[in-house]
Amino acid sequence: MAFQFFNPAEKVTITRGHLPHWDQQGATYFITWRTADSIPKEVWVKWRADRDAWLAKHEIDPAAKDWRKQVEELADDERQDFRRFAKALEDELDEGHGQCVLRRADLAEIVSGALRFFDGERYELGDYVVMPNHVHLLVGGMARNAMLKQVESWKKWTATKINAALGKTGRFWQDESFDHLVRSEASFVKFRQYIEENPRKAKLRAGEFVWWKREA
Repeated sequence: MAFQFFNPAEKVTITRGHLPHWDQQGATYFITWRTADSIPKEVWVKWRADRDAWLAKHEIDPAAKDWRKQVEELADDERQDFRRFAKALEDELDEGHGQCVLRRADLAEIVSGALRFFDGERYELGDYVVMPNHVHLLVGGMARNAMLKQVESWKKWTATKINAALGKTGRFWQDESFDHLVRSEASFVKFRQYIEENPRKAKLRAGEFVWWKREA
């Protein structure tokens, strides 16, 4: 199974749930999800306020169901400027907030094993990294609806196993995940580089993360 990238000549479907998404059959995605305690409440509230103020300045209602579609329709330089909010969130995750229980090798392996379990069967797994309080991965070979269901399956199964290992109950992962449709091979290479460099950027030591690289 080869990774496929966004082709503007092919049909694109827009789906809406919590977020509107641009979709192509069998596309490739960069996905991030985080633990429930990974960002302090006051930081999250300010981040949301700053993002919503930016949207309002660009005449986009942040409460509108299609606000993300409206962002996609902005000029390239405006869309690139908006990406700073995603970067700010990623930088905050790398600060190591929360209990960071995924520093434990046995708990990180629960996530790692779940990602690899159906590799080559339901999807083509790309590079991934399990950080102390979040996960980044590349995955291809699925339509968006199938990808979203698979992410929820990963999160549900791993949360159950990790909570059991910790002797805890309740929410382990933040409900919402973030995904990006990979639109070119160049973007794919950049995402791979980001995944590889994330532990060094967060100043982690060996044994505090799991990085897996897809071999050609």
